Amino acid sequence: MYPEELVAPMREDLTSVGFTEFKTAEEVDAHLKDQKGTTLLVINSVCGCAAGAARPGVKFAVSNSEKKPDTLATVFAGVDQEAVAKAREYTLPYPPSSPSIALFKDGELVHFIERHHIEGRNAEMIGNHLLQVFEEYC
Repeated sequence: MYPEELVAPMREDLTSVGFTEFKTAEEVDAHLKDQKGTTLLVINSVCGCAAGAARPGVKFAVSNSEKKPDTLATVFAGVDQEAVAKAREYTLPYPPSSPSIALFKDGELVHFIERHHIEGRNAEMIGNHLLQVFEEYC
């Protein structure tokens, strides 16, 4: 587990722009189990590709898209273990991946961006990809 003082700024990077943080399995389940509408769920991480591409790309897409997910949510890998484990149940059959970005529509996973799709790409590439995903599903 990472110390809270280390991850606090990384949490705030998303919560300061409207993301709701799920810290327990119950919170994840309560939202996704019978969810209506769209939810963008970011599995956040301390790694460099989260800081350099995933979080900035997500923020770019959310701030520049006319069509947006109804709910913006996040869990933090390596910190909120129960919440992340529950979120990963909803992203099956994809293997555990952090950072990663999932879009759910009416409780069904409709798009998933794994870590290997984030690594080596910049924030603009991630953001532009998400703009297309929002256009299709939101």
